Amino acid sequence: MEKQKKENYNDINDKNRNIKKADDISSLTDKIDFSKLNGLIPAVAQDYYSKEILMLAFMDKEALQKTLETGYAHYFSRSRQKLWKKGETSGNVQKITDIFYDCDNDSILLKVIQTGVACHTGHRTCFYSKVGLASAAQPAVYIEKEEKAEKDKEIFYSLALIFDLIKSRKTADTKKSYVASLLSAGIEKIAKKLQEETLEVVLAGFLDDRERIIYEASDLLFFYMVFLVLFDIDLTDIVAELKKREGTSGIDEKNSR
Repeated sequence: MEKQKKENYNDINDKNRNIKKADDISSLTDKIDFSKLNGLIPAVAQDYYSKEILMLAFMDKEALQKTLETGYAHYFSRSRQKLWKKGETSGNVQKITDIFYDCDNDSILLKVIQTGVACHTGHRTCFYSKVGLASAAQPAVYIEKEEKAEKDKEIFYSLALIFDLIKSRKTADTKKSYVASLLSAGIEKIAKKLQEETLEVVLAGFLDDRERIIYEASDLLFFYMVFLVLFDIDLTDIVAELKKREGTSGIDEKNSR
């Protein structure tokens, strides 16, 4: 069981290692054509989970090498004329899961796990300004699906922000931060809160009280996230585990345990 847990939590790290195994760093960088833009190539960062395009930046050979070596996105700043690690000052780092290069070998696509926001303006993505095309009439069904997809991204993004905020409270003053006091108290305190809130949700369900269910479920979700932070488990670890179960019958999954 413990071995299985370690495999689950290290899936993304395994992908990083596989990048290096499939193509050593020097071999890969030699394949990329840096000649067209004075030693630079465009690098697109895409969210690994939501598939959302987060940003466009540029890499030189050193930035690509550093990205491959560390597993975190590095770019070349054209304004500062220097190498920089994404999130080096803000903490909004991009952990690499996959790297692709295009058919002309002169552009890179990075699939990343984004910590915090990608854009310096505070937006989730740098591509937050949408152009309305009046002539591009779209079927109502398509528009509805697009709106639902955007809403789903926003929900996950909001949860990720809350989770990051909870993690940031680990080193806060326990007299000023409730989260810090919970984490300092340890498993017994947090487990007690989980028990209490679980019961509250169940009771609200028996009462068929929708508003109460939402209120108590929000409390329960909050304490679950605190519980995960206590054990240094990231929200992305939970999502990765759930994604592994896609296409598997719940009954079969239970029988395999």
